[in-house]
Amino acid sequence: MHLARLKLTQFKNYEQQALDLSSRLNCFTGLNGAGKTNLLDAVHYLCLCKSHTGLTDRNLVRHESEFFRLEGRFVRDEAPEKVVIKFLPGQRKDLERNGTPFERLTDYIGQYPVVMVAPDDISLVQEGSEERRRFMDATLSQIFPEYLQHLVAYNALIKQRNALLKTFGEERRFDAILLESLDRQLPAPAALLHDKRAGFIAEVAPLFQEFYAAISGSRETVGMVYDTQMSASAFAEQLAAALEKDRVLQRSTFGPHRDDIQLLMDGQPVKKFASQGQLKSFLLALRLAQYEVLRREKGLAPLLLLDDIFDKLDALRVRQLIELLLSRDFGQIFITDTQRERMEAIMASFGADYRLFEVEQGRVS
Repeated sequence: MHLARLKLTQFKNYEQQALDLSSRLNCFTGLNGAGKTNLLDAVHYLCLCKSHTGLTDRNLVRHESEFFRLEGRFVRDEAPEKVVIKFLPGQRKDLERNGTPFERLTDYIGQYPVVMVAPDDISLVQEGSEERRRFMDATLSQIFPEYLQHLVAYNALIKQRNALLKTFGEERRFDAILLESLDRQLPAPAALLHDKRAGFIAEVAPLFQEFYAAISGSRETVGMVYDTQMSASAFAEQLAAALEKDRVLQRSTFGPHRDDIQLLMDGQPVKKFASQGQLKSFLLALRLAQYEVLRREKGLAPLLLLDDIFDKLDALRVRQLIELLLSRDFGQIFITDTQRERMEAIMASFGADYRLFEVEQGRVS
């Protein structure tokens, strides 16, 4: 599977732009702020119906415009597939493939698997547990449609439960029957989320270690551990045991919405001890491991979006990363960089079909 053509209309800093793409390697060079990352974000949006940056749809609309439209022409098994996404504030987002609309986003997510490596991945290490849960959820939602459905259901129930606990606290009352009506619905989605996350960490951890060794030259050892409070078989009992604490704090303190991942380097928390180069290598290895899990589970190569990945890497790590990309079939790759010469050297080393695009103030040549 690959993306053969991309068309942006009123998306971020692009008024209108169409690109015919290489099925193997696409490189975008230009100054910072020119719009290179926005092109990768458009590809990400076509695949997952959301921005990698976490911006709301309204904030993706070009300044002074009223809408945005993205069009992608994918090729799968030599058959073309046209995807169109349109957003107009105040209206339902339109999503269609080959002219047929999708009624639910959960039916679409996972059709075009994608992994994006970007500078803001630093939040996976430096921010709270929500970022690391999002990493698990983004992968598993592309693999298992039922995972996304159960995640949506679980989050909605927890939101209702938290609102109810807050109301009880403010009104100084407690309705056990009303709360129990929500609690009865939680074990099924909670168990599925827990089991899929545990399986994902077990699969991704050795791949992560392998990729880090390849990028870093085995200079350090890394690891990851699924950090969860719950037992899938005893969730109802554990939830009941946390009730008094929940009432005091007026929020749900137990469940998969509290899960985390311990990220380690040489047995220590990575954010405390890693240099900038080590941290960049760490995050690259984490994303490449995510990519490999997606490829195994989906049976096809996801799109790989690499945004400004060479910044803060020394020459040795850059060379080892390029050799890693060359040695494995990573399918269609998109890379951005500020240095055209470095991009040209990389393309020459690939020895495969490629295209180089120069980006300047929302225009591509």
